[in-house]
Amino acid sequence: MLIHLLPLLAPVVLIAVAVVIQLQREMVPSRAARWGEVAALMALIVASAMPVILIGAGAGDGALPGVLGHVIAVRVDVVSAVMLLLVAFIGWVVARYARTYLDGEPGQRRFAVWLLATLAAVQILVLSGTVVQFVGAWIATSLCLHRLLLFYPERIGAQRAAYKKFVTARLGDAALIGAAVLLVGVYGTTQIADILSAARLGEGGGMAAAAAGLLALAALLKSAQFPSHGWLTEVMEAPTPVSALLHAGVVNGGGFLLIRFADVMLLSPLVLAVLVGIGGFTALFGGVVMLTQPTVKVSLAWSTVSQMGFMILQCGLALFPLALLHIVAHSLYKAHAFLSAGGAVERVAAHRRPGPVAVPGLRSVARAFGPAITIYGLVYLASGALIGFGAKSPQAVALGAILIFGVAYLLAQGLADAAPRALTRRTAQMSVLATLAYLALQRGSEWLTSGVLPPAPAAGPLEWALILLALVSFGAVAVAQSTLPLWAHHPAAQGLRVHISNGFYINAVEDRLLRVWSRPRARKGAAS
Repeated sequence: MLIHLLPLLAPVVLIAVAVVIQLQREMVPSRAARWGEVAALMALIVASAMPVILIGAGAGDGALPGVLGHVIAVRVDVVSAVMLLLVAFIGWVVARYARTYLDGEPGQRRFAVWLLATLAAVQILVLSGTVVQFVGAWIATSLCLHRLLLFYPERIGAQRAAYKKFVTARLGDAALIGAAVLLVGVYGTTQIADILSAARLGEGGGMAAAAAGLLALAALLKSAQFPSHGWLTEVMEAPTPVSALLHAGVVNGGGFLLIRFADVMLLSPLVLAVLVGIGGFTALFGGVVMLTQPTVKVSLAWSTVSQMGFMILQCGLALFPLALLHIVAHSLYKAHAFLSAGGAVERVAAHRRPGPVAVPGLRSVARAFGPAITIYGLVYLASGALIGFGAKSPQAVALGAILIFGVAYLLAQGLADAAPRALTRRTAQMSVLATLAYLALQRGSEWLTSGVLPPAPAAGPLEWALILLALVSFGAVAVAQSTLPLWAHHPAAQGLRVHISNGFYINAVEDRLLRVWSRPRARKGAAS
């Protein structure tokens, strides 16, 4: 239907304004930033019409007439509507923030051009109705973001991080192109809707399973999963608006790829198991390293690594509606975290440092987990009585059980021996509210995407083994973090902290490999 092509106006507006700013080289940088903010707002207004189209005309695809319809099409469903609104909103917030943040910078006009180009590429990506359009937008997003990461090209740190990101992204591009070729060859069409419909019927065989493996590889590289996470923690030389755009938007591309091709991913349980393993390990690894970082932005970057790992874990468990919910929640939180980081540091620095805090004993730490498990158990039983436990898959139950350890860790901080009663009471209240909100949003996301995203399949022996491994691993980390004051000052722990703060030197190994790889290329270029 032609009305389904209407959302394309959002990226078209961004591209048109970016071209005008680029051509008008005499334009004052502040005016270029203002134009960029207005363009982002117009794109947000257009994106707001997406739910109206979805309700009025229903889900479906709009394609250009003729041969172009096999290349450019718009897929209108709940997933694309949610993602387009999310990208447009964060894009407008970042553009508005950057107008003030970069005021007076000589590269402000150039920043506005590439910011709009990046936003347009991401919006085309989430609207893609064909694999050709999807691959093109995927690559364009990475190339445009590369220019933003080099906003300060003279900085050595920015050059190194951008180069590492460039190499990782090209590997991901190759994997996605290979997956697209396999999908088109197996199903005989470029239309994503037709591919998903055939995959849902179980068609495709071994070639489709191979395509699922390549899709998974592309997603892992895009979302900075271990051991390819180094670039995401080193791109701090870019301005704060770029960090917000990257961590709240572009890095979620891997999760969106798995969600969009969810029916294809279900054709290979082995690939899903690999996603669970890598995603779960990355979540734990990033969360532990985050606690040892001395600076706010680097700590937030490691937090993103951990959160992306948890999102990949959800996709591996075939909980695609919850992964979509995770993308929305993490994007809004991380954009706010980066854009408000400077003010938060100033507020903390303005207050007098607190005195020494008494170390809690084992009894208080143990007492923290009892109320947490009791509170969560009661809330979970109450919600189960309302919605029925039979409606929840074992994979979703496992995520709920992992939440127990998160609540326990929070309460451990509030139930410390020296903690004020008000802190304990407030922590308990927030823990209950967070648990209720999680369960409500979980059910809401499953209802909203029913019929669009496939339900989680029945758990077999492999799935149960992965679930138990995830529960044990997250539980051990929660206990270790809660008892941190009891063992952190041990000499062995001090040495371990140094290794953890350096991410066990994975980045250094990757840097060394890239230098070795680039030397022959450099010598060849010099000889020619």
